[in-house]
Amino acid sequence: METVLVEDVLHRFVLERAGVRGVLVRLGASWREVAGRADYPPPLRELLGQSLVASALLTGNIKLEGALSIELKSSGALRLLFAECSDQGRLRGLARWADPLPAPLDLSTLPDAVMAITIGHAERGQRYQGLVELGQPDLAGALENYFRLSEQLPARLLLAADGEHAVGLMLQKLPGEGGHGAVEDEDAWNRVLHLTGTLGHQEMLATTPEQLLYRLYHEETVRLFEPRPLAFGCSCSRERVESMLRSLGRDEVEAALAARDGEIEVICEFCAQRYTFDRIDAEHVLSGGVSADTSTTSQ
Repeated sequence: METVLVEDVLHRFVLERAGVRGVLVRLGASWREVAGRADYPPPLRELLGQSLVASALLTGNIKLEGALSIELKSSGALRLLFAECSDQGRLRGLARWADPLPAPLDLSTLPDAVMAITIGHAERGQRYQGLVELGQPDLAGALENYFRLSEQLPARLLLAADGEHAVGLMLQKLPGEGGHGAVEDEDAWNRVLHLTGTLGHQEMLATTPEQLLYRLYHEETVRLFEPRPLAFGCSCSRERVESMLRSLGRDEVEAALAARDGEIEVICEFCAQRYTFDRIDAEHVLSGGVSADTSTTSQ
């Protein structure tokens, strides 16, 4: 019987013998929706998929209100990389680049590169941001170093992505624990790392979450929690676009109307939703009200 791979799901689990907690994320349709928005070069597509699954992984063991994003900017060929997962399990992401894009795509060699993890509810002004050192060539290594420096807790991450799926596994040693036996198992973390090191990217992409965890850690007593569904979703809205127009000011809005035959069209880069404003709509917005026309279209 052919195995059906469960897609777009987050699994939290604990390895009870070893005193290790983990998160396993598998993306399918949500990742393909993001990947299909542009003709990304293969190295960048892989990195974007890894970033998207990592944004979901990082929500697995925190109390999240709003969204968690991973954003990278540089002055080189990779201009921008952005991936986000909301508290509702909604994912979105994009990248901007200029050819030629270096291959392999080594994060440690990107000029003037800055990577930030932002957590919180932007509309309520509740935000926490941490910077990720880019001394490692890949995203998994950079995030492992981030956890080591920011939380003083060891973490292990594996990230894999192709054109169809993106999969991520994150392990963290529970504070002050080396297993739940009568005698503390000082080798538990190293043992888990050794087991994890046998996992290749192709196996990650081709195996169901439950099978993967059992195959790796069946001797460590895996306890799975209720899975959390994930899906592609965008947080854009007409209200946010109106707020953006007000921030531009009357002069810029009127100039945009004049340049576009009396209509402004704003297209969301993440989901291709279109928001249109004629002169009457724009006047309502600039006067502090809401536009009369609330229709939107998407591709």
